[in-house]
Amino acid sequence: MIKHSVLAVFLLSLPLTLAAKGDAAAGKEKAKLCEACHGATGESVDPSYPRLAGQHASYLQQALLDYRAGRKTNPVMASMAQPLSNQDILDLSAWYSSQQGLTDLSK
Repeated sequence: MIKHSVLAVFLLSLPLTLAAKGDAAAGKEKAKLCEACHGATGESVDPSYPRLAGQHASYLQQALLDYRAGRKTNPVMASMAQPLSNQDILDLSAWYSSQQGLTDLSK
């Protein structure tokens, strides 16, 4: 019985990316609510809002999970992330991570 509990805890601790895949097309539709601050493709025109385009999906997933759980505090993002399902988070992350990212200045 203990082995099952340990396995369950381990599986629940895996990142969402290992449990399911996000759908970028679905994420594009779901991102309509995000456009006001983050722009249509995640390239915010206002520097006070983070650029989401090209970020790693795992980073975006963790940020949304943290806002939803209250581990990251921002009143606007908390209210936006609260109703998101795990699939919504995967889809949004797939959409934004599929966009053209920041320029690599090291090259």
